[in-house]
Formats: sequence, structure tokens, C-alpha cells
Amino acid sequence: MRLFTALWPSDEAVRHLSEAISALDRARVTEVTAGVRKFRFTPAERWHLTLRFHGDDADPQRVADRLDRRMAHITAAPPALRLTGSGTFRGVLWTGVEPATESDRLALRELVRAAGGDPHGFRAHLTIARWASGRADRRSMPGLLAGYTGPWWTAGELAVMRSDQGEGGPVYRAVHRVPVTRAASG
Repeated sequence: MRLFTALWPSDEAVRHLSEAISALDRARVTEVTAGVRKFRFTPAERWHLTLRFHGDDADPQRVADRLDRRMAHITAAPPALRLTGSGTFRGVLWTGVEPATESDRLALRELVRAAGGDPHGFRAHLTIARWASGRADRRSMPGLLAGYTGPWWTAGELAVMRSDQGEGGPVYRAVHRVPVTRAASG
């Protein structure tokens, strides 16, 4: 069992990105991914922003309790975000996450901190494809969705997720959910 804390995009954001991926020219996808093995798009039901990976041995109850304590002190309003652009990490094609304003950027950083992550080292992204090995053209692959911009959405909740390996890939199950709301003032 692996444990992570995630922020899930809105249904509208997921639907919009799914439509953009479905509309991609399959010949272009084949051309761009020719140098890699086992290229596959990640199923939309797994699309999330990992705010903190807790590891294989983390205690779900301790992680949930810590998240509850930290979220009780959130002072920023839930951030407005949208999915936009794309890039690659080793073996991963991702779409970026853009905050609407500087306040939204700071609010997202506050959520990363509440999840136990490093807000300074955090690069907000959503994994949309993976591959096993091989060399991807790091300039061409992100070009598949380079001009993509999705609708704005507001972060609604953080979820502590359990990931277990299934036959078709990881199976995610929420073990704890916390709404993203501003803490009551004084």
C-alpha cells in the first residue's frame, strides 16, 4: 500500500482535458512517441495533483490526523486553478496547473504545506501519460498539448489516498477527505 495526499480537479476540468486528449491526431501521437516503449495515457479517473507522497509504510490514521490539524489553520481561500500546457519528467507526460492570481498561488502552496509537502520544491502538475523506457523527444512530446488551457475550477477537498497495485495499474481509494475551506477567524 502506498499513501499520498492529493487534490482532485473538478469534473468539468477532467471532462475538458479528456476531450482534448481524445481529439489528438493519433498519427502525431504515434510519431512523437516512436522512441518509447509502452506509452499509455493515464485513465482520467486517476488524474490528480499529488501534494505529498507519504510512502509505503505511512500510517493512514496518523497522516489523516496531521492533515486535519494543519487544515484547521488554513487562512487562504480555496485556490482557483486551471490545467494548462504540458511538459515531461522521466517517463511522464504532464499538464501544468496555473493559479488564477498570486493569492491562489499562495493558497496552493499553503495546501501543499498542510499535506506535509515542500511548497518551494513543488511543481503543480497532473500526470496524463506514462511510458516504460526509451527516449522521448523532450521538445516534441509536450507539444501534443502545449497550447492546452482548461476551464477554471476551485479546489474543493484534499484526500489522503491509498494506492494498491491492481491488474490494470494502481487502484486508488480515499481513506480520508478534508474540505478546503478558510479557517474561521478569531
